[in-house]
Formats: sequence, C-alpha cells, structure tokens
Amino acid sequence: MSVFDGLAEFGRPLTLGMLLLRIGVAVVIGAAIGIDREIKSRPAGMRTHVLVCVGAALVSLIEHQTVACVLELNQGSMIGVSMGRITAGVVSGVGFLGAGTIFMSERKISGLTTAASLWCTACIGLAVGSGFIAMGVAAGAIVLVVLGLMQRIVHVNTYKRLEVQFVHRTQTLAFLSEYFMNMGIKILDVDFHAENRPEGNLYTNLYMLSMPGHTNYVDIIGTLSEHPNILSVRTRNL
Repeated sequence: MSVFDGLAEFGRPLTLGMLLLRIGVAVVIGAAIGIDREIKSRPAGMRTHVLVCVGAALVSLIEHQTVACVLELNQGSMIGVSMGRITAGVVSGVGFLGAGTIFMSERKISGLTTAASLWCTACIGLAVGSGFIAMGVAAGAIVLVVLGLMQRIVHVNTYKRLEVQFVHRTQTLAFLSEYFMNMGIKILDVDFHAENRPEGNLYTNLYMLSMPGHTNYVDIIGTLSEHPNILSVRTRNL
C-alpha cells in the first residue's frame, strides 16, 4: 500500500475487512509502545497506549467514512467537504491526557516522556486510520527505538547529591576519592561538617556528583554503605 492509497480511498467507503485491518494495526503498534512504558512502571502503560491509538484510528476512520458517504450520496455534485477538522481535535485533545501523566516529585518533573509517547501514539493512530499503514508502522518503530535504545546509545551525565557520614577521616576520604575515580564519577562540589564526639569525630560530606549515564546509582549507594567507616549514605535533592 502506497502513501497515497489513503487519499485515493476517501471517495468510497471502506470495507469491513479494511476497517478491521487498520484497527488491528493500531492495536499492535499501541501495545508495542505501551509495553515499553509498562516495563518501566510509567504512569501510562500498555492499555492506555492501546486505547489512545485505537481511539485516534477510530476518529480518523469516522472522518474517512463520513466524507466518503457524503461524496457517494451527492453523486459527484460540486459540494465542498471539509477534511481534517475531527482529526485535528485529537492532536490537541490528547494533550489533556498526557498532562495527567506529568507530575512533580522531589523538585523534579516526571512523566514528560510518557506524555510525549501518548501524543505520538495518537498521531500514529490517525495515520493508520487514514490508510497510511506503512507510515504508521515506521513511526511506531522509530518511537520504540527512541524509548528503548536511545538512552543506551547516547550516555548523558546526570547530577546527583550524595550525603555520606563517616569516621576516620583520612582513611575514608582516600577510599571515597579512589572509588569515585574508578567509577568515572566527577566531584563537582563538596560541603563538609565535623561533629565532635567522645568516641571520635563524626564527619558529614555532601557531594555534588557528575555521574556517567551508564552508572547505577543504587549500586554506588550499596557499595559505599558496606564500608566499615561509613555510617550512612543518602541522597539529597538538587
């Protein structure tokens, strides 16, 4: 099917088989994108993406069938037919659904990627419903690559604040500096505090770290907490 087949078919109603084919393709693409979000425990998962994609495809099919029926009833009369008004509402309307997946947590905005994937899924549904199946499949594949592989291919450094409480200052600082260097973690800034105690001084360092994209933050905290001189390790808000 060429990219122009969808436009060519606007003059005649679609068969039941073609309607089911387009809805089925929308279900498959929506599920594929939604599975990625489901695995990563994002606010909108597989069912949401399938419903958005199928709903957008249905809107596009409704507009297609309505225009085709009007043209068929008028038997070639010179009557203007407006196309795109209904589908345009989907592009803007799905933004309200996407906004529901965006939330603020610990001074950080989360859910933007899921909102963008919902919007793309709606656009893919419109494309499939309009008959541009190859275009919709290609777009779905690109979305999956962006969601699943781009973060692994393009490593972006992240910034974290880490609070470490420890004793035996000289020995522990040497261990921390060596560990961060071996992990490729850069110390951008450090605030320190010392507390006098009868059993020995307690030191608290608050690090601002630049961490490579492949670094596992949980593993770092686990490794540091196992050191006998380190009493506590916890994250801090940026």
